[in-house]
Amino acid sequence: MAIDPVCGMEVDEGQSSLKSTMDGRDVYFCCSNCKSEFDSDPAKFMFDFS
Repeated sequence: MAIDPVCGMEVDEGQSSLKSTMDGRDVYFCCSNCKSEFDSDPAKFMFDFS
């Protein structure tokens, strides 16, 4: 499971069609509002991918 960086919800990567790419990695979202917020300012949601 991935974690939506905007709201912190768990997201099933296999079921979600909402994703963006940051630093060459896919970032998944629970809803279009979270994706839009992330896409408007990705630096605001910097997090550790490790």
